[in-house]
Amino acid sequence: MGGRFDISIVAQDSLSAEQNIDSIIAEISRIENLISDWKPTSQVSEVNQNAGIRPVKVDKEVFELTKRALHFSEITHGAFDISFAAMDRIWKFDGSMTEMPTPEAIKKSVEKVGYKNIILDSTNSTIFLKLKGMKIGFGALGEGYATNKCQEMMLAKGIKSGIVNATGDMSVWGTQPNGKPWNIGITNPFHPKDISAILSLKNTAITTSGSYEKFVVFNGKRYSHIINPATGYPATGLCSVTVLGPNAEMANGFSTSAMVLGKKEAVKLLNQFPDYSFLLITDSGKMIKSKNFPKKQLKKHK
Repeated sequence: MGGRFDISIVAQDSLSAEQNIDSIIAEISRIENLISDWKPTSQVSEVNQNAGIRPVKVDKEVFELTKRALHFSEITHGAFDISFAAMDRIWKFDGSMTEMPTPEAIKKSVEKVGYKNIILDSTNSTIFLKLKGMKIGFGALGEGYATNKCQEMMLAKGIKSGIVNATGDMSVWGTQPNGKPWNIGITNPFHPKDISAILSLKNTAITTSGSYEKFVVFNGKRYSHIINPATGYPATGLCSVTVLGPNAEMANGFSTSAMVLGKKEAVKLLNQFPDYSFLLITDSGKMIKSKNFPKKQLKKHK
């Protein structure tokens, strides 16, 4: 899935801990082999290879994940879109860009993007991409899904405490061996080596999306590496979004979408889902949090 997974579990002894971690790694590999758009043998790659040609039969698991992703596209009006995978990578965040791409190039970059051209057939469990050159990719949503699955697997095996961290998409359950909640730090987007908040958490998923590691600045405006799939323009206005709730896949979808939607629309969307709480940090350093965001030790920005 292109990201790093860190796994911590609390077990009776090191041997059973190691065996359980091995089973988590096997589960992550299984999911990757199904949904990775980088692996040419995966079901998602087969869907992409047959874009504009024919529907492809997929496992129920892949079908349901795609269905949930399309639901996200609907509720965010396209701010979230798994067909972003077909986008031309015209924005460079490696320091090589000296000017903004032209409006024509930006428009052309998203020609093959559009979740409404992903056709699902639940009777036959098929996915069809209507346009040649279309692609889907689950990215961090897949990491969130894998995180959920690994936590479920551990609970079923009687592992009452642990953390699965997929490049910042985390599921935590139970407590530390000393009985205290897990302490999770949120990166300070203005000083990424520092922490801006520490949360004490049990039994929740937490995910952060941000522009603080990859961005460009033109005319004093900061452009994030998170691109709006509907327009081809990078997200602006927010530099960090943290979402907490019962499900890592959903939390990831919300944090990514919120970055694209911007402050006002993000708050409007997230307030519709009271099981989730959020902390938004704007490009100017202002913090906006939901009423149900957990108590935290906050540090000042800038």
